[in-house]
Amino acid sequence: MGAPPVPTAERALARPPAAADRALARPRRRLPAAVAALAALVAVGAVMLVTLATPAPRPADAPTDEFSAGRAYRTVQTIAARPHVAGSAANDQVREHLVGALRGLGLETEVQDTVAPEAGQLSGAAAGATLARVRNVVARIPGSDPTGRVFLVAHYDSVQTGPGGNDDAAGTSTILEVARALTAVPRPRNDIVLVLTDAEEACLCGASAFASSHPLAADGGVVLNLEARGATGPVIMFETSRNNAELVDVFGRAAPHPVGTSFAVEIYRALPNDTDFTAFLDEDFAGLNSAYIDGGAIYHTPLDTPAAMDRGSLQQHGDNALGLARELGRTDLKALRSGHDATYFPAPGGLVRYPGWLTLPLALLALVAVAALGWLAVRRGRTTGWRLAAGFGLGLVPLVAAPLAAQLLWAGITAVRPGYAELLDPYRPTWYRLAVVASAAAILFTWYALTRRWAGPAALAIGGLAWLAVLGVLLAVAVPGGAYLATLPALAGALAGLVALASRVDGPMPVVAVTLAGAVAVVILLPTVVLLFPALGMAMGGVAALFAVLLGLAALPVVDLLHPQAGGQRGLVALRARRLGALPAVAAAVAAAVFAGVGLAVDRFDAAHPAPTHLMYALDAGTGQARWLSHEEDPQPWTDGYVDGMVSVADDFPGLGDGELRAGPAPAANLPAPKLEVLSDTGAAGGERTLRLRLVPQRSVRLASLHVETAGLGSAGVTAATAAGRPVEIEKRHLDGRWWGLVFHAPPAEGIEVTLTLQPRGGQVRLRAMDASDGLDALPGFRPRPADVGVVGSHSSEMLAVARTYPL
Repeated sequence: MGAPPVPTAERALARPPAAADRALARPRRRLPAAVAALAALVAVGAVMLVTLATPAPRPADAPTDEFSAGRAYRTVQTIAARPHVAGSAANDQVREHLVGALRGLGLETEVQDTVAPEAGQLSGAAAGATLARVRNVVARIPGSDPTGRVFLVAHYDSVQTGPGGNDDAAGTSTILEVARALTAVPRPRNDIVLVLTDAEEACLCGASAFASSHPLAADGGVVLNLEARGATGPVIMFETSRNNAELVDVFGRAAPHPVGTSFAVEIYRALPNDTDFTAFLDEDFAGLNSAYIDGGAIYHTPLDTPAAMDRGSLQQHGDNALGLARELGRTDLKALRSGHDATYFPAPGGLVRYPGWLTLPLALLALVAVAALGWLAVRRGRTTGWRLAAGFGLGLVPLVAAPLAAQLLWAGITAVRPGYAELLDPYRPTWYRLAVVASAAAILFTWYALTRRWAGPAALAIGGLAWLAVLGVLLAVAVPGGAYLATLPALAGALAGLVALASRVDGPMPVVAVTLAGAVAVVILLPTVVLLFPALGMAMGGVAALFAVLLGLAALPVVDLLHPQAGGQRGLVALRARRLGALPAVAAAVAAAVFAGVGLAVDRFDAAHPAPTHLMYALDAGTGQARWLSHEEDPQPWTDGYVDGMVSVADDFPGLGDGELRAGPAPAANLPAPKLEVLSDTGAAGGERTLRLRLVPQRSVRLASLHVETAGLGSAGVTAATAAGRPVEIEKRHLDGRWWGLVFHAPPAEGIEVTLTLQPRGGQVRLRAMDASDGLDALPGFRPRPADVGVVGSHSSEMLAVARTYPL
């Protein structure tokens, strides 16, 4: 009895692609074309990497009208000689140097000394409001016929754990050098205002003070904010104000080294991150925010020294800032607000940009073009409808598998090297980044080798383009600035496929067309893969892997040129072809393992690259109880000697954070708690009670806080508050926990006057006063870190907090 008949659709999927795909396959002697196509894509990739490279730093004797990293670096060395947190004597010295340098340029310079609230979303740790005393340095280069003002902004304070050689001595020194270059030539048409802010690291309070209350900011303007979150890499323009098309056009033509993408802007808008630029956006300024971000392992640590700085990055900061200041200095600033955002990305020779309103039409066009390619490929007999459906379904496999493999790879690496979990990125991340890219390539090549003979190259290539086109439409709707990443490669690939179908199979045009489409994908997607690694860190390496796979899918026709052909032959020839087709997958898999292994071998923790640890000390001066606290989830051996359990800091230590931290008993130090003086206490029984208080630190501290218990015995509802004469906003979300309060950074020695209007829920109200300084070395029971153990970048690292509860 014969075998049962196989349905037509199943036969189409089961049979080898002999008839259909031999028509699309190239002649077996296609090695020269394959090598040429691959060489072309490699050359394009090399050009793109050069486009992202930093310029050579100019020496200190460069012409006076140019930016010199050599001259600016001298300022970096002065500013970042030691940590200089807001309110410290070291920060006072930095400020005096800046004022002297600006006045030395002949500029009228002032210090804005005021109290200001925070900007952004940083008050979660306070369970209430955050303020600071700030002293901003402000200077102005008056314009000859102003149409508005251009503001060059950077912060001059550092974190408590590091000198801030990059963050943000880079931005501050850049502004001083740009100011020198601008004063060396005739003055610009528009006012150029130099704003060096204070207390950015604490709460963005300096920028908040300037943007909301300084007379020079009253009419708004255009802001160029300069930052750094690392030590090297290209300067990326990563954030803009809304309706940025005109500003992006200025950036594209005026910045000598324009690196920026509309996708980065979309990502940053979605992240809970803030810089001084946030305060200006809150006041409806227009502007651009730029930073270099690679080398993030030193961010906010003692290793962020001038010596760690890549002066090429500093040169790029300065070249771009000077070019933009000159262009904006002569532009009619009133015309810079357009009605839409732009789509833009770097390319050889500059910045490609087009109106954002084209995003969705282009995405739909790409989808239609891919559909037309699929329809025509079926009509021409190059594939079948069932194969196309299979190719589309199979295309999801590498899109899911590569990011998953990247995350699993990183989980394995951090299991071997757990200290990485506390770093923004490894000290030497290149090998790990290569491992992620190689693992993505291994998955893509393996997938292609296993499915090519069954589904056929045409179906797989069109299926890959279909995923790009669908993703382009989804991005156009949800994340418009990132849609180009999928739309343009899909459109280029579809057009190349249509050209190939209209040309002789054995002619040069198919190879030329798919190579050009692959080049478009490389130009668009390779920089994204490169920049995503430092932007998101290795902990999110799966995102870079996803875009690496998208690049691979867009380049599948070129990949197929390299695939050995067995034609219609069987037996040994076909077997050898399949084995040769698996070689790229095996090579990529071996490369991924080698790269990861080399990374673990070379990126060891040592004295120059210490393992990060977090530790702080909290003392209740009323009870004499003290604790060591750490936010390390998997404590390093050094930290493990201090902590042995968990504690809810939101309940027991308000002002030190929210959630739970690891804790351990500590000896009580002989340190005074802040004093809480009652200046007046008024209110009727059963009604509102108004307390006027003075919170006075009894030692030199970085911050002070006052919290009101709002749940339990001795609790009260807070209906109004002022601090240092400023009204404090009462947000309902901060009244839901056990405490409500405020944190005051850089408190004056005479203390802070606070007025609270309360609705008591009992006979007494409990208030908890706390202040915090930095440095654990003199504490009893503290064991100094070994040479290969360092301090993690954190605003609470090394904090020494003393608190006392006052029942009133």
